[in-house]
Amino acid sequence: MKSEIQQHADFNKVRYANCWEDADILIQALDPDGRHCVSIGSAGDNSFSLLAAGASHVTISEMNPAQIACIKLRIAAYKTLDHSEFLILLGENEGDRVTLYEKCTPHLDSTTQEYWDHFSSHIIEGFGRVGKFESYFTLFREKMLPLVHSKQKIKSLLEHRPPKGRDLFYEEKWNTWRWRLLFKIFFSRFVMGRLGRDPAFFKYVEGSVADRILTRTRHALVELGPSKNPYLNWILTGRFGNELPHALREENYDSIRNNIERITVDPRPLEAVLEDAKQPFDAYNLSDIFEYMSEENTETILNNIHQHSNSGARIAYWNMLAPRSRPDSLASKINSLKDLGEMLFKQDKAFFYSAFVVEETT
Repeated sequence: MKSEIQQHADFNKVRYANCWEDADILIQALDPDGRHCVSIGSAGDNSFSLLAAGASHVTISEMNPAQIACIKLRIAAYKTLDHSEFLILLGENEGDRVTLYEKCTPHLDSTTQEYWDHFSSHIIEGFGRVGKFESYFTLFREKMLPLVHSKQKIKSLLEHRPPKGRDLFYEEKWNTWRWRLLFKIFFSRFVMGRLGRDPAFFKYVEGSVADRILTRTRHALVELGPSKNPYLNWILTGRFGNELPHALREENYDSIRNNIERITVDPRPLEAVLEDAKQPFDAYNLSDIFEYMSEENTETILNNIHQHSNSGARIAYWNMLAPRSRPDSLASKINSLKDLGEMLFKQDKAFFYSAFVVEETT
């Protein structure tokens, strides 16, 4: 069974070398302790975060072979490396990545090892730096942003300030006409489709992409504060910095390592995972999959989720540009936890999304 997006997008390369969704709010939404979770794979980080938060099992649904290679290398690294070595292999810190990769190879299947042996330059660079989305931000950071702001101003932006100080800095120092022009061009539908995401991912998007992301960027820079935002730090400096995403934090590392056998990687779309389910599930990290689907297919999948879930199963997903949520036709089967979703969305450090949706099966 193919998912709708498989019919339109190219799945032959690493799109996301990291998960660009905030696991901190995902965990609060899904309350995964003791739950059997289904998680859209991407690079794997948020699936591992669910494990660290006590999930009884995590079934990862991922249909892109390159993304599966990212997930399986992470699994091997969790099994083999200590926390500091893991960050080196990922590309967060410097060190001998080839030697660290070789330590992981006994835990890789032949297909995954062949993939990374073929892309050995990605290992040397740090395999968390090589996705299309990461390359898009690297181009922004290295080629475009210097046309607008100096290194010193970027460094100053990332300093700790109280909310009023952040607002003043943004309005007086950062939000220049050059910044707004750069945003309109670089984060337009056309440029993002060519350089950041597959053009097929914009099929159901209406209105200005850049304007909506600019509004959310201001929220991240002023309301949340950039000094403690790992995603913003990566975009502006090429590193997550001292405030790591949930799955990369040292305090979560042993919990993931010690329970890594509770992960199952299923190389099929969500529709197939649900169809062949041997038991009902309790929680769903759906990433932003409905962004790429029609409203009709969204309704179909949510109905299938209800059919294959225990009562009280939690569902969480992001909207970036295409608005999706449980349709009224499923109101008797799935409850909208709108207040919880909106409360968590205000805390979302992965600031480029337009909504965070939390729902629960009856």
